[in-house]
Amino acid sequence: QVQLVESGGGPVQPGGSLRLSCAASGFTFKNYHMSWAREAPGKGPEWLATITTGGHQQRYADSVKGRFTISRDNAKSTLYLQMNNLTPNDTGLYYCGRLVNYYSDPDTRGQGTQVTVSS
Repeated sequence: QVQLVESGGGPVQPGGSLRLSCAASGFTFKNYHMSWAREAPGKGPEWLATITTGGHQQRYADSVKGRFTISRDNAKSTLYLQMNNLTPNDTGLYYCGRLVNYYSDPDTRGQGTQVTVSS
């Protein structure tokens, strides 16, 4: 079955960096655009970034532009999110999603990995 499994989260100090991974299985990864989103405590889901099937085009939310980088390795069926210069406002549950088209909401998402930014 279709499965997305995130990893790489954890505690980090303000100004630090983390790299999240999303391992995909059960579908042809290279044929789908992919995205990252997060849910902060007491807030709704926030879309963060989207990448095209071949990885040549990306778009970002203003809140993370210039700090986060989405990328993918189609040979490994893995999606990544490099996060730099983290702040406490970046605390939340981060999850990846499979997109039907570039601007759509995910039709499938993973369980998420927790990121906590605190001194």
